[in-house]
Amino acid sequence: MRDLKLNKKRVEEYNDVQSKVEELEITEEFRKEGETTEEEVNKLYEEVKFIFEEIEFKATLNKPEDELSCLLQINAGAGGTEACDWAEMLYRMYLMHAEKEKYKIKELNRTNGDVAGVKSVELQIEGDFAYGMLKGENGVHRLVRVSPFNSQGKRMTSFASVFVHPLVDDRIEIDVNPADLDWDTFRASGAGGQHVNKTESAVRVRHLPSGIVVECQEERSQHMNREKAITMLKSRLYDRELERQAAEKNEVESTKMKNEWGSQIRSYVLDDRRVKDHRTGHQTGNTDGVLNGELTPFLQAYLKWITKI
Repeated sequence: MRDLKLNKKRVEEYNDVQSKVEELEITEEFRKEGETTEEEVNKLYEEVKFIFEEIEFKATLNKPEDELSCLLQINAGAGGTEACDWAEMLYRMYLMHAEKEKYKIKELNRTNGDVAGVKSVELQIEGDFAYGMLKGENGVHRLVRVSPFNSQGKRMTSFASVFVHPLVDDRIEIDVNPADLDWDTFRASGAGGQHVNKTESAVRVRHLPSGIVVECQEERSQHMNREKAITMLKSRLYDRELERQAAEKNEVESTKMKNEWGSQIRSYVLDDRRVKDHRTGHQTGNTDGVLNGELTPFLQAYLKWITKI
């Protein structure tokens, strides 16, 4: 059903392009006959050009996993309260971007900071090509700003890491041996009313062969959290296999970098009003827009860059 939906969407996009090209050709004929202006032709030409550029860009999302939804995890790095607040800002940025793209969002796990922000948070982002679009966010994000937590108003630097994993679905088979799993339960720490503190509904599972650990406290039911945790684990295992294959072909660099100076993929310098991606060189002075979820230019720049290296 999912493949049918995607194919139907592609056919609709092709028909839209064909219709727009025909409209441009007819308008050009009208211009030759003096029945329309050159400005109108140029306007339609720019629209068609934009559509073809979008098609060319989408062609970069050509791997099987690109079509999938994703799990996005944010971890505060060096910097204490500053880093936890920065992780919360990134969380808000990705939420707003997902809403703009009409993705469905679920918060799966959260550990709040001691004073402010979050130490870690994990989101499930559902939508066509969510993983393909967001996979370039893997890495360390650096914030430079005048600190709201420093009484002397000093300029502070904070770090947070982002990891994006493809969310496996029924099209991808991942075998997990129940004997390889070590389960633990605990009380959920998020919203949920009195139920949160009365039952151990949250779950943690360790995959013994790989050492991967996932937690889920989204649902009120332990059984439902166990099912979600298995899906999250399969997604991590699938992502690890993709990384192994990529490393063998030497296609991409490892993104498991330290949360510290010199390892960042992108810097957000708020007092200079500049956000710069250090891989692609793409930058903007619209820091507010980026932090409000306007990430598409950065995502597109990364996808175009990665196809050239």
